[in-house]
Amino acid sequence: MTLTLAEADRILADHFAPWVLDLGLSVKELGDDRAVLRLPWSSRLARAGGSLSGQVLMAAADTATVIAVSAARGGFVPMTTVQQSTSFQRAVTDANVSVEAVLTKLGRRTAFADITMTTEGSRDIAARASTVYALLG
Repeated sequence: MTLTLAEADRILADHFAPWVLDLGLSVKELGDDRAVLRLPWSSRLARAGGSLSGQVLMAAADTATVIAVSAARGGFVPMTTVQQSTSFQRAVTDANVSVEAVLTKLGRRTAFADITMTTEGSRDIAARASTVYALLG
């Protein structure tokens, strides 16, 4: 039931708060149980010291999960984050980030995902997250 990239980008445009849209996320890949988003580097998203803010990475992981669930369900359904845990492993400075969300379980009312964030062009992990969502529709 995978969505097209254009449909997934439309979900971003239609269902996310303006400040999330300001992150500049775009959908790059979709599968039956996964989504890969691109988070472009911006100095506006950096914290003191010049590295990407952790809050930005957490928001990107959360957003990627919504797109992965939507791809698996064949379209957007109302959902809400129940839990998110993020571990930061290395700073991201002056680099775009690839955000891959993989669903580990998709039920009728809950979804679980693991998210890996790497700098583009590298396999080095910048952060990992796990999310749990309640599916409301």
